[in-house]
Amino acid sequence: MRRTLLLAAAVLALSAGQALAKKQLVIVVKGLDNPFFEAINQGCQKWNKENAGSEYECFYTGPASTSDEAGEAQIVQDMLGKADTAAIAISPSNAKLIAQTLKTSNPTIPVMTLDADLAAEDSALRKTYLGTDNYLMGARIGEYIKKAKPKGGTVCLIEGNPGADNILRRAQGTRDTLSGQKGLAALKGEGGWTEVAGCPVFTNDDGAKGVQAMTDILAANPKLDAFAIEGGWPLFGAPQPYRDLFKPLAARIASNDFVISAADTIGAEVAIAREGLVTALVGQRPFEMGYKAPSVMLNLIAGKKVEDPVFTGLDECTKDTVDTCIQK
Repeated sequence: MRRTLLLAAAVLALSAGQALAKKQLVIVVKGLDNPFFEAINQGCQKWNKENAGSEYECFYTGPASTSDEAGEAQIVQDMLGKADTAAIAISPSNAKLIAQTLKTSNPTIPVMTLDADLAAEDSALRKTYLGTDNYLMGARIGEYIKKAKPKGGTVCLIEGNPGADNILRRAQGTRDTLSGQKGLAALKGEGGWTEVAGCPVFTNDDGAKGVQAMTDILAANPKLDAFAIEGGWPLFGAPQPYRDLFKPLAARIASNDFVISAADTIGAEVAIAREGLVTALVGQRPFEMGYKAPSVMLNLIAGKKVEDPVFTGLDECTKDTVDTCIQK
């Protein structure tokens, strides 16, 4: 009798657990080692807190390292294979690899991109993109450089992963703005701007690698006029080495003789702007992305019309605006 009761209790507990299990609104980011993506997670968790009674739950995941492209693709494949995954939002580290993963998996649930998009030719694989207008962001990075050095000069673009569509779009926005022309793969004097040898530098989102690359570029080009940093990795990923590199150039930065225009406003970046060690920051809103993504996924599940793309805004910071530049 006791054994029967225990078995019945176990069955009831299992049934209750299954009944309480929530459907997952999955967010897969490039890597869990990046504070930018942790801000997305915080937005996701805020949605969960505000929707505790929902049958859906925002679930945040990704590979341990931002450089693990294959790991992200495997996680996407795994999440798509789970019965409780109701929709998925992906920030592709390698746009082509994630596109191939989606083609192979052939998901029946809604798929969207977040923060970074698929390449234009693969856009039909997802319902919408939620995040920064990356071309506009790159253009704004270029505008700060052009304003400081209207006659042009030499520049080096610091990029992240060579397969990341969002970074490539930013770089194109920067080049188009500096040159006044569309679609140039490199600047060779157009608009007065020339990219120095060894640039662009691809850092794979590694802050220390970015600072080392800039150290090497400056050693080879001591009269370099500008860095366009298309992601904030060197500033938020290696803030002290960054400071050590640019403190000796603080006077040049203050006079606009040397210009550093960089992406993002997270971690130590705003403090670095306050210290006058970067000309301007053009920041994204990752918390907003993480907070909005579950609602967009629910609309897709319900078959509602969702705009494509859904852009989040930009925050722009200089030394003079650091106290008011971030959206609250």
